[in-house]
Amino acid sequence: MSKENKADVIIVGGGVIGCAISYYLRKRGKSVIVLEGSDNIGNGGSSRNGGGVRQSGRDPRELPLAMYGIENLWPNLSEELGVDCEYHKEGNLRLGKTEEHRKILQGLTDRAVACGLGVKMIDADEIKEINPHLSDEVICASWCPTDGHANPMVTTLAFYKKAREMGVRFITGEKVVKLRKIKGRLREVYTEENVYAGDYVVVAAGYESREILGTIGVDVPMHKELCECLVTEAEPPMFNQMLGTAEADFYGHQSDHGSFVFGGMSGLELNNKDTGPKNSPGNASITAPCICRGIMKYFPALEDAKIVRTWAGYLDICQDGVPVLGFVDEVPGLVVACAFSGHGFGIAPAVGEQLAMLIDEGKTTVDISGLRYGRFAAKI
Repeated sequence: MSKENKADVIIVGGGVIGCAISYYLRKRGKSVIVLEGSDNIGNGGSSRNGGGVRQSGRDPRELPLAMYGIENLWPNLSEELGVDCEYHKEGNLRLGKTEEHRKILQGLTDRAVACGLGVKMIDADEIKEINPHLSDEVICASWCPTDGHANPMVTTLAFYKKAREMGVRFITGEKVVKLRKIKGRLREVYTEENVYAGDYVVVAAGYESREILGTIGVDVPMHKELCECLVTEAEPPMFNQMLGTAEADFYGHQSDHGSFVFGGMSGLELNNKDTGPKNSPGNASITAPCICRGIMKYFPALEDAKIVRTWAGYLDICQDGVPVLGFVDEVPGLVVACAFSGHGFGIAPAVGEQLAMLIDEGKTTVDISGLRYGRFAAKI
């Protein structure tokens, strides 16, 4: 094995998670190699999502990471990385039109408040004060003023650019096929052409992580699910809040450019044909119209907005809806960062910083014990 294929840490996956971890590891002086199976950095869901940076609606097990990132990392991230990530911390409205919606939102709000998050339920009058463009049919919402949004593609590439400038080696088109232990510790990563070695291996390859981890007997219970997004032509400035709904009809925001970026699902993703190139996700013809119908129910001012393009990416959905993070007791040297269940972008800086700390110091400042791989063994 050549010397150039060795590093303190080998990271499998060049999405926003892998790029963030590489950056924070390099800040700590670690040598890092990032292996990305596709030809592009951020090729998966990292650059194909609605851009939410939110705490509201989070599972209590991952809420500490979301709160930590928004309090300590996101506010200065653009300055730190030298790229405008288009971060806005101007609130999130999760909207409801029925009493059943109110019950859903109230439950989410109560759980978040119990964890110390500043979120509350508001009525139609207060909703209109915050955002006068919304439909009169909206009767309630959860409101978290410290939530926000950012640009996923720009942020992913900002972490990549800064990490690369600092000496992280990124290799694209290098598909990982298996992992190998030596004397009981994970040491080597095999690609189709090469072998790489490190003191630690981080697997952050989205839904493909399951197959890769399976080569050393680790099985994360997750599956891939298609997420589709659309973007409109530029509209006059309307608001900077992030929007979502109790039913998850859609979610999104207005970008700095003026266009609206919205994501959503039709509910038929498991049975839609994949219309994209081989091994690449493609949009289904029914999904954008479905998202648009949801938008117009809540946001009639966009009824005549023109859609410029749509795109799709796969989410790595965990069995219990939250990520798998940290060491795996059964495999020393392995760090897992996958199964983000559609929540990876917003918590990426916190995940990157905390896992870098875990590798370097053996501990984290944020409690991630509820996200460990071992939680599944306890249920068997």
